[in-house]
Amino acid sequence: MRPVSHARVWRIAAPIVLSNATIPILGAVDTGVVGQLGQAAPIGAVGIGAVILTSLYWVFGFLRMGTSGMVAQAQGAADAAEVAAHLVRALMIAGAAGMALILLQVPLFAGAFALAPASAEVEGLARGYLAIRIWGAPATIALYAVTGWLIALERTGAVLVLQFWMNGVNVVLDLWFVLGLGWGVEGVALATLIAEWSALGLGLWLCRAAFAGPHWRDARRVFDRVQLWRIGRVNGDIMLRSVLLQACFTSFLFLGAWYGDVTLAANQVLVQFLHITAYALDGFAFAAEALVGQAVGARSRGQVRRAALVSSQMGLAGAVLLAAVFWLAGPAIIDLMAKAPEVQAEARRYLGWIALAPLIGIASWMFDGIFIGATLTREMRLAMLQSATVYLLALLVLLPLAGNHGLWAALMLLNAARGLTMARYYPRAEALAG
Repeated sequence: MRPVSHARVWRIAAPIVLSNATIPILGAVDTGVVGQLGQAAPIGAVGIGAVILTSLYWVFGFLRMGTSGMVAQAQGAADAAEVAAHLVRALMIAGAAGMALILLQVPLFAGAFALAPASAEVEGLARGYLAIRIWGAPATIALYAVTGWLIALERTGAVLVLQFWMNGVNVVLDLWFVLGLGWGVEGVALATLIAEWSALGLGLWLCRAAFAGPHWRDARRVFDRVQLWRIGRVNGDIMLRSVLLQACFTSFLFLGAWYGDVTLAANQVLVQFLHITAYALDGFAFAAEALVGQAVGARSRGQVRRAALVSSQMGLAGAVLLAAVFWLAGPAIIDLMAKAPEVQAEARRYLGWIALAPLIGIASWMFDGIFIGATLTREMRLAMLQSATVYLLALLVLLPLAGNHGLWAALMLLNAARGLTMARYYPRAEALAG
C-alpha cells in the first residue's frame, strides 16, 4: 500500500468538497425556474415532491457507505476479482430497490401525502412530478453504488465529474423544458429524470475497469453466499444506525417548534450551518473510508493508524477553520439568510452553539469514515444506540431547564457521545489488520 500522506488525503477530499458545494445549487435552480411561472403552487409541488423522493432514497444511502468500505478492503488486498464483483452486487441491489419503489409508488406516495398534507392544487402537481421522477429510482440508487466504488479506489475526481454532469444536464434541461417549452412542473421532473439516467450511464463508463475482465460476470463469485451475507450484515447495520441518527436530528427540528415560530425559524437558519459543516468535512471522512479500508485489506495495522491519524488531522483543521468562520462571520451570514429582524436576533442568541458544532462533531464524523472503511458497522450501530440514549436523557433534563439552549446542548451532546463511544471501539479497526 502506498504511504498515507496529507497530500494524498487532500487529493481524495478536495473533489468531494467541491462536489458537495454544487448540491444546493440544483435545488435553487429548480425553485428559481418554476418560480418564473408566477404562481406559488408549482414551487410548493416541486419542493414537496423532492422532499418525498429524497426521504425514500435516503433509506438506501447505506449502499454508498457499504460499497465504499468493502471495495476499499478488496483493493487493499489486491483482489481485483472482488473489486469488480462488489460493484455488480451493489448494482443488483440498487436495481431491485429501484424497481420496488416503482411498484410500490401508489401506497408510498399516499402515505407521504397523509403525513404532509398539501392543498389540492399543490398535491395534484406534486403527484404529476412524482409519477415522472419515480422512474429514475433505479438510476439514483445505483449512483450510490457507483459513488461508493469510485471513492474506495480514491477516484473522487471522477465523482466530481459525475456530479457536475448530472447537475449541468439538469440545469440546462430545466431551462429548456420549463422556460423554453412551457412544460411547468412536469418539465422539472423530466429534466431530473434524464439527468439521473444519463449520470448513471456516465458513472458506469467511469467504472468500466470493473467490466474489462471476466470477474464481473462470474456468477459463482458474484453470488458467493459468504459475501452476500456480509453485504446484508454491513448494510443492515448502517441502515439501522442511519435511521437512529435521522430520528434524533428530526426530533431536534420538531422540538424547536415548541418555542414559537421565531425560534423555529432561527433554528432552521442555524441548521444550514450544520449542513455546510457536513458538506465541507465529508471529504476527509471519505478519505478515511478509502485509506483505512485499503489498509485493513492490506493487513497493515500501522497503515490503519496512519490513515486514521492523517485524515483526522486534516478534518480537525477544517473544523477549526469552520468554527472561526462561523464565530466571526456568523452574524453576517444570518442576516443574508433571514431578513426578519426578530429571527436575526434570535439566531444570534444561539450562534455560540454553531461555532462549537464543528469542533464537537469532528470526532464523530471522522470515526464514521474510519469505521466504514474497516466495516465495523456493528460497532457503529451500537455506538449510535448508546449516543441516542444520551441524547434522549439530555432532552429530558435540559429542555425544562434551558429551553431552546437545552435543545442545542442536547444535540451537541449527541455528537460528542458518538465520538466518545466510537473511540472506545477504535482499537478493533487496527485489530482487523492483524
